[in-house]
Amino acid sequence: MKAVDDETCKVVTPGDVIGKASELSSGKGTYVSTDAGGVKLVYAALTGSLSLRSPSDSDKRLIAEVTGHKAHGAVPEPDCIVLCRVWHFWQVKKVTPKMASADILCVGEKAIKEKFTGIIRQQNVRETEIDKVDMYASFRAGDIVKAMVRSLGDARAYYLSTTKNELGVVSAESSAGEKMVPISWTEMQCPVTGQIEQRKVAKVEN
Repeated sequence: MKAVDDETCKVVTPGDVIGKASELSSGKGTYVSTDAGGVKLVYAALTGSLSLRSPSDSDKRLIAEVTGHKAHGAVPEPDCIVLCRVWHFWQVKKVTPKMASADILCVGEKAIKEKFTGIIRQQNVRETEIDKVDMYASFRAGDIVKAMVRSLGDARAYYLSTTKNELGVVSAESSAGEKMVPISWTEMQCPVTGQIEQRKVAKVEN
């Protein structure tokens, strides 16, 4: 991704590179992540106006901040918890052997007003036996999934994770159109037909 030229570009969008973390300090509306080459960079976390202000302490780095418009609502950021819906049948590549694509619906308890896409990769479904993860047995079209944002991935899509026990599918419909009930951390059952389907189920806290 091309770095933002702060002298000519005042508006940034999620994932735009603002500059190196060694030269800039991350302020509101930004975050720090390491690129493929191991360099720590400051990224924009939301759509808005970029400003660079002087630090108030001994740190000589300018502070990068992005001020968004209120109409944009909540914005996903690394390490936050989101609710998302796995793409429906009319959207291509909803679930593949390597990943599941989803629309992010909420950040925490706040609904979003912009469209954000999330990707759950095979290596981020669970913590153990990663090479044995079956994406088709973990998620299906229309599932509501609780996940954690790992980072901003490629093409403005957020990389999501369900590796923690409390993360995974929280709501799913059976082929009969009924809301299924979790019966284990890998299975959900239709209360009408009794049919059992596999999922990466989010553990319900008692």
